[in-house]
Amino acid sequence: MSSYKELLAQKAALEQKIAQARATEVAAAVSAVKQLVADFGLTAEDVFSTSSKKSGVGAVKGSKVAVKYKNPETGETWTGRGKAPRWLDGKDRAQYLIAQ
Repeated sequence: MSSYKELLAQKAALEQKIAQARATEVAAAVSAVKQLVADFGLTAEDVFSTSSKKSGVGAVKGSKVAVKYKNPETGETWTGRGKAPRWLDGKDRAQYLIAQ
């Protein structure tokens, strides 16, 4: 069985090998990324953008939807999405439809 000091020495040697391997692999990854950026003429905005609009994935959070229904008594509105408001319960929605 290895002694405590021997294990610490092994740990230090292993950590050094890990650091060297990481440095080598990071350099290779950076080189590959630089080559792809050059090949496709990408910009930092292309690579690091978090905007879903640019990538075409999903809807933009917080986007507004046009109002379709309005309560003339209170002025409350509803887009027609989600659960209907109480002021529309049991009523014909057509009479509250906003002309578009």
